[in-house]
Amino acid sequence: MTAKSPDPAAWGELRASHSDREAVVEQLREAAAEGRIDLAELDTRLEQALTAKTFADLAPLTADLPTGATLLGPGEPLVLRGGFHGVARTGRWQVPAHVTAHGGMGGVRLDFTRAECRLPEVEVEVHGEMAGVTVVLPEGWAADTDGVATGMGTVKDKTTPERLPGTPLIRLTGTAGMAGVVVRHPSARERRQLKRDRTSRGTS
Repeated sequence: MTAKSPDPAAWGELRASHSDREAVVEQLREAAAEGRIDLAELDTRLEQALTAKTFADLAPLTADLPTGATLLGPGEPLVLRGGFHGVARTGRWQVPAHVTAHGGMGGVRLDFTRAECRLPEVEVEVHGEMAGVTVVLPEGWAADTDGVATGMGTVKDKTTPERLPGTPLIRLTGTAGMAGVVVRHPSARERRQLKRDRTSRGTS
């Protein structure tokens, strides 16, 4: 049985963590680098992000940016569409209760290795379509792929069955499509990059 998510009002009152604030700071800096906000506005928003106490304080700071899905309320699903060029959700992001990924022609990569998830279970609705969907889970997270219907494509669950206490269950539903769906832990190269990133944050 899926745990009931808090209502939007309660979500807004939740205390923001260091990683929540860091995710918004990173998004704001990327927006400034792309010319979406000027440096003066960047300074103002960064100050507000670094002193934010709740999700309600953080959410308006990225609401007008194209990638404003970093902080989603519990009732707001994240929808990713591969389109022609492909799309990926990586880095630090807040995991909602429901994620939908359409592989399209370019594919979707959904990477949970740096994500923050406070839910005991997350539904990931996948549609492999032409290019497929890849889901990357941290070591210790578990996946349930029984709800994905196979067709021309296959479903490959390469994760280990052991689920660490306190980690979410990623329950996959949907269809494999032509290209299929792959669920795996980070590769050796990705693990090395994660280790370098942790070391960098620890010494910065």
